[in-house]
Amino acid sequence: MSEEQNNPPPLHDQLCYAIYTAGIAIQRAYKPVLDELGLTYPQYLVLNILWGKDGQTVGAIANALALESSTLTPLLKRLETSGLLRRTRSTSNERQVVIALTDQGRALEHKAGCLSEALLAASTQTPKELAALNQDVRQLRDAIYSQIGGWNAPA
Repeated sequence: MSEEQNNPPPLHDQLCYAIYTAGIAIQRAYKPVLDELGLTYPQYLVLNILWGKDGQTVGAIANALALESSTLTPLLKRLETSGLLRRTRSTSNERQVVIALTDQGRALEHKAGCLSEALLAASTQTPKELAALNQDVRQLRDAIYSQIGGWNAPA
């Protein structure tokens, strides 16, 4: 095999780069709304998980975000300091920490709904087009993880 055949394609032709930079673009579209809410994008993701099902363990939230628990802990501490959630030890297993929304954290759910509007406006896509793209990207992600292991998509 020649050296040229072994070279990676130009960055702009790589799917990983397109998905990576699309993620950054989405976060930039969300930023004005998140700034109004006083949240970072990772904090929004944690709250979004809890809005779907409150009272989850740190491990369950970390799994949903494909993160290590140790990476998530400082973020959870900041959200607790902000008054948006509470961290308590599980009564059934003291090694587990359960994360629950406060009233203030729960109230942000309705205000954060406008993030979808921000993405629709910035993308110039229809809701149907974005839903199809979302499904395609999730299928790709799940197919890759099914081959490499290391993460199970939350139900």
